[in-house]
Amino acid sequence: MNRSALSILVVEDHPTIARQIVDFLDGLRWHTDHAATGRLAIDLATREHYDVVLLDLNLPDIDGVEVCRAIKQSAHCNVAILMLTARDAFEDKARGFHGGADDYLTKPFDLRELALRCEALARRRQRHVSATIRVGDLTLLPRERRALYGELPLALTQTGFRILVLLASAYPHALSRSALMHELWGAQPPDSDALKSHIYALRRQLDLAGGLNMIATIPQLGYRLMAPAADHV
Repeated sequence: MNRSALSILVVEDHPTIARQIVDFLDGLRWHTDHAATGRLAIDLATREHYDVVLLDLNLPDIDGVEVCRAIKQSAHCNVAILMLTARDAFEDKARGFHGGADDYLTKPFDLRELALRCEALARRRQRHVSATIRVGDLTLLPRERRALYGELPLALTQTGFRILVLLASAYPHALSRSALMHELWGAQPPDSDALKSHIYALRRQLDLAGGLNMIATIPQLGYRLMAPAADHV
């Protein structure tokens, strides 16, 4: 896996440890966000799109296991969670895994191992992406790079298809502009007009096929797929 493609949320209240992790991952050209509290972690994880959340168990406001459960229940995608803690007893690890953690790393740890574990979790998550994604009358076949609205094939660019897969994977939640741009272009995205142009072209293709107003603009956030039959039940 290309390391530059990973997006990581670092949840750590100890400023020195947090800075060491963020600096190391930034050095790999990964995209990193930092949260020092459980509340901020939940807010970021439910608004943004991350490949892996690095979650410290000892947070000042909310227990790390509760944060893990909240993220797993509310995040718009099945984000992988790697717990970081000084607790090494079996009971502590069991509690973390039962709370929804995908992996567990005991402090102190080698930052190189941390990166390898993140890559492994991201690969595992990609392998579990559905072969077919359906939102209303829209059908996406990621492995075949095909998109259909009803029975009509959509003529999409490679970038347009990726945007549609990202929006469909996040459905029924919105996906922020920043998350979309990072997924598409990594750490060096073009100006925001590029994303707007691709969204315009996607809307045109969907409109021609009968999927009118299927991509909604969410003010001050980003975009959301709409499935009229399902969204108004």
